[in-house]
Amino acid sequence: MSPQDHLALAERFISALEAGDVEAVRGVYAPDAKLWHNNDEIEQTVDQNLRVLAWLIHALPERRYRILRREILADGFMQQHVLEGVLADGQPFAMPACVVVQAKDGRIIRLDEYLDPAAGAPLAAQARRAKTVSAAP
Repeated sequence: MSPQDHLALAERFISALEAGDVEAVRGVYAPDAKLWHNNDEIEQTVDQNLRVLAWLIHALPERRYRILRREILADGFMQQHVLEGVLADGQPFAMPACVVVQAKDGRIIRLDEYLDPAAGAPLAAQARRAKTVSAAP
């Protein structure tokens, strides 16, 4: 893949995430892609990752990725960004993160994501509140 191919893949990936288009994200991933996060050190499959993404779309329906830095690598790209949105209670949400992506044949084959779980705490708390409310009689 050329540097332009890696850049186009990064753009397709972020556009699909911002649009909340789970199937478009699936199309960006290779079927056997592995997705890892530093906060739990678990390597996810595509289906596992897309379930988390579906939850994120529901929990943060208005979101955007403010790109701080993107570097093309020989086998993919590195991107530093801030996921921004508004929580259900109206509070602004921002979570800095960095992803290192390996690509082959125009698709992501591995994604390593680095984030501070404390920054995601307000989003997780919102999800717990919603779960408690929906379980109430």
